[in-house]
Amino acid sequence: MFSFFRRKPAATPAPAPTSAPAATPAIPAAPSQTAAPFTTPVQAPPPAPAPSPAPAPAIAPAPRSLIGSALVRPMEIPVPAPVAPERQRWVERLSAGLRKTGSNIAQVFTGGQIDDQLYEDLESALLLADTGVKATQHLLDEVKRKVAATGATRSVQVQNILSEALTQLLKPLEKALVIGEQQPTVIMVAGVNGAGKTTSIGKLTKHLADEGASVLLAAADTFRAAAREQLAIWADRNTVEIVSQEGGDPAAVSFDAVSAGRARGKDVVIVDTAGRLPTQLHLMEELKKIKRVVQKAQPDAPHEVLLVIDGNTGQNALAQVRAFDNALKLTGLVVTKLDGTAKGGVLAAIAQELPVPVYFIGVGEKLEDLETFNAREFAQALLG
Repeated sequence: MFSFFRRKPAATPAPAPTSAPAATPAIPAAPSQTAAPFTTPVQAPPPAPAPSPAPAPAIAPAPRSLIGSALVRPMEIPVPAPVAPERQRWVERLSAGLRKTGSNIAQVFTGGQIDDQLYEDLESALLLADTGVKATQHLLDEVKRKVAATGATRSVQVQNILSEALTQLLKPLEKALVIGEQQPTVIMVAGVNGAGKTTSIGKLTKHLADEGASVLLAAADTFRAAAREQLAIWADRNTVEIVSQEGGDPAAVSFDAVSAGRARGKDVVIVDTAGRLPTQLHLMEELKKIKRVVQKAQPDAPHEVLLVIDGNTGQNALAQVRAFDNALKLTGLVVTKLDGTAKGGVLAAIAQELPVPVYFIGVGEKLEDLETFNAREFAQALLG
């Protein structure tokens, strides 16, 4: 219950009497005159000193309230910023997508004591979540060290320690995509077939358009049937321009798009490249060619080289990151399809072995189902 305190003025003390008259019998007055008391002179005692006014009571700070008042002082206690409802709903969707993995790991902590069996079960659960051998060993070492340092005795404490250790491991992957330092900012997007590359471009375009950026798309995926039409649909949904050529050379399309972006004053040019496996060396060489040609249109481009990976591919995602990074020098990742059977632990493996920033993660097919990556949110969702 909130209570409020109002400042009241201190009471003014009454003045002390200067004399104390003695009571004497009154003489009846004549009918035509006003009665006047007859007093015997008495030596008046010295006046008593006036008491000092009592200090005003201190006003205690009142609790914070939604009701404003000039006489109410808020408590000096920091209040954490509330999570936006949209972000909260997003976190709930992410937790639902990783529920299977989270429940498997959470079962490890249902026992009451901390022993070797708990650590063995935790190791197995992390490996099954695709965290990889190196990341799993790192997390186990951190957990054991902090358990010893804090004197933890209950398994639920181990779960909290693991959550913090995983958050710190993933923290280097948490980075914002910066737009506007160059005009246009050229983003080259790569990925294997089926990873959700073109769909992710459409969602990324929405993010940028919502922030007021003007975007131009380059349909440089000329190998896959209907890829140009699919990207054109996303361009229509986001009301942005697109540069495409039916059956044209991917590098030529990329060059034309970057040149057009510069001429039209666009903020961002996104180049969609053909999906390919890292083992398809001739196609990987085509990616390198696109990057070289883009640099001819704008010497400092591409400014971002993003790889879209499917969250269901497990440790194979780490192999993809290695291969594409060797060919293109990746600057960021987009992780998709974390709404099905995805285990998600592969991000821990990436953070441990090749920490390429994760700009976005996706949990569905809708435009709003692509969100920025937050290490703590992801750790809490992954651990249930």
